[in-house]
Amino acid sequence: MSQILRLDPRDHVVVARRALPAGERLDGEGVTALEEVPAGHKLATRAVAVGEVVLRGGLPIGTASGPIAAGQRLRASDLSPAGVPPSGLFPRRGAGPLEPAGPATFRGFVREDGRVGTRNIIGVFVVGNCGATAARQAADWFDEERLADFPNVDGVVPYIHEIGCGMEMTGEPMDLLRRTLSGFIRNPNTAGAVVVALGCERNNLKVFLEQEKLAVGERLHTVVLQEVGGVKKAVEAAKGMVQSMLPAADAARRQEVPASHLVLGLQCGAPDGFTGLSANPALGVAVDLLIRAGGTAILSETPEVLMMEEAFLARAETPALAEALRARLDWWREYNRGKDTQLNGVLDRGHAAAGLASVLEKSMDGALKAGTAPISGVFRYGERVTGPGLVFMDTPDYDPVSVTGQIAGGATLIAMTTGRGTPFGSLPAPTLKIASNSETFARMPDDIDLDCGPVLDGTVGMEEMGRRIFKALLRHASGEKTKGEIEGAGESEFVPWPIGVFA
Repeated sequence: MSQILRLDPRDHVVVARRALPAGERLDGEGVTALEEVPAGHKLATRAVAVGEVVLRGGLPIGTASGPIAAGQRLRASDLSPAGVPPSGLFPRRGAGPLEPAGPATFRGFVREDGRVGTRNIIGVFVVGNCGATAARQAADWFDEERLADFPNVDGVVPYIHEIGCGMEMTGEPMDLLRRTLSGFIRNPNTAGAVVVALGCERNNLKVFLEQEKLAVGERLHTVVLQEVGGVKKAVEAAKGMVQSMLPAADAARRQEVPASHLVLGLQCGAPDGFTGLSANPALGVAVDLLIRAGGTAILSETPEVLMMEEAFLARAETPALAEALRARLDWWREYNRGKDTQLNGVLDRGHAAAGLASVLEKSMDGALKAGTAPISGVFRYGERVTGPGLVFMDTPDYDPVSVTGQIAGGATLIAMTTGRGTPFGSLPAPTLKIASNSETFARMPDDIDLDCGPVLDGTVGMEEMGRRIFKALLRHASGEKTKGEIEGAGESEFVPWPIGVFA
């Protein structure tokens, strides 16, 4: 097996499969490494002039900001996003349309509104942080032993956040928080909910319920600390409310349903130089299979999209959707003006150390996880998505905030690729994590679910790996626990986007 990966004959660079010492001759390239090159990093196979567009995988990843010698390791300082042509940034597979191998189904919880959950969880929520202690104590009381008589209930989870008070009382910041909370309550993975309030929050409990059209009843209860007499009494009240919902929640049974009922959130956490060569395109194959089965996939992380704006807008199914996307990109451009973020061409040190050479390369690699379908819907953060197909939700690039928005929008399962590894987890929609390389998978076996390293080794083709991911998605949608669930991750990753002014 060659020590390098050449992705396209036109490329100016190759990718090191393993660490290359200085002086090593590259197989089939007629070039010697001028310096040590870590695994996953790139090195030039011919001289590149200043201003010349550098190709990787037949696609531009930047223009040379200085002369690059043959055999030189490519660093973030060697490339600039300026001067890169805006079109042609989305590769397409040459083969015909992928079709699922046989009927695609999973076993889920069919709810009254026809949506289908992959988990059956009771949530304890807070409208503001002042209710956090009571909510956590009430939820934590329902441990494995106390839930033993309710085997069809996957858990009682506290959803704690740091906002809800000291913020603007009206406008988008408060609206965003409220639709995030109501989205989690309405998510088909939620069997019932208790909402805890102090009583004087700016996110007023009564106004929240009215604005979000939530009705207190058998599956939704509320408790106010200032009315019941403090934390201890609120905890006891909330515990009683959860206890009253457990029999009905436990009566739910999984049923076999078409994969068209699956709503999948797409994420990439801690990418490396291999992620865009294995895990992301393999997940893209799985997404294409899901969409052809009638399912829905949610692409997010708007800052990445902005780096390849025109190519991304061209992927919108209609001009109206393209304009909706453009409006969100314009908002982000202004929001980041003058800041040292990736929107202004700044690649952070962690990504550079992992083998990525430019923000454009990171953005292009991230887009591959969405497959090849057109964008058929554009949604605000936490807004309920409607499918089927590939839709876009406006979120930050920060994983906990982005995933929280997707779950609020109705995602029932999350797929996250990773290069360097991440312990991330989420609830009530669990996260399936997919490693780009076998070294990371072997180093974090308790955290990562799938290994795409065989794609890099050439022992498994991209389409086959995508089919494996698709099958894994259906297994986990049917109740098989993810590594994150086994390790207890997810409670602390509920992070609504705090965009407002605090005072």
